[in-house]
Amino acid sequence: MPLTRDKKQEVVTDTANLLKQSKMTVVASYKGTAVKDMQTLRKQAKGSNTTVKVIKNRLVIQALKSLENLKDVDVSQLEGMLTYAFNAEDEVAPAQSLAEFAKNRPTLSFIGAITPDGKWLNAAEVTTLSELPSKPILIASIVSLLGSPINSVVNAIGSPLPKILSGLQTKTS
Repeated sequence: MPLTRDKKQEVVTDTANLLKQSKMTVVASYKGTAVKDMQTLRKQAKGSNTTVKVIKNRLVIQALKSLENLKDVDVSQLEGMLTYAFNAEDEVAPAQSLAEFAKNRPTLSFIGAITPDGKWLNAAEVTTLSELPSKPILIASIVSLLGSPINSVVNAIGSPLPKILSGLQTKTS
């Protein structure tokens, strides 16, 4: 059943809002992927606060053109059966969600991604992004690295002290 003009405008508005809020919008081809598998993808992606939608490409193009920062995005790649993954909290999560899903279902493949400043990333760049650790893991790694020198100093100072005290205690006995 075709969408009415009002429904199309609603989809364009909703898509524009998702694009505006998203830190990264990943575009992937899903040709040959079963509907049941796409439902599974949507459920899995929700775990990382990623919204996965299948939207008509021309409606996405209208939404892009309605946003000042995205109106100059190269839309020549937006052809065929595409799904769009949005995430307002993490730049890498949409790519990771789709890459994880694609490991078992090779019918899903990256086309590219749209950054908040209107830059188009190609499929190879998106693949590289998908291989990065997630944001919480990166933050934990940085905190660990920052804490490492402090731990080393404390261990260095604290380590000989018990030995010295133990040695002094033995000699005084």
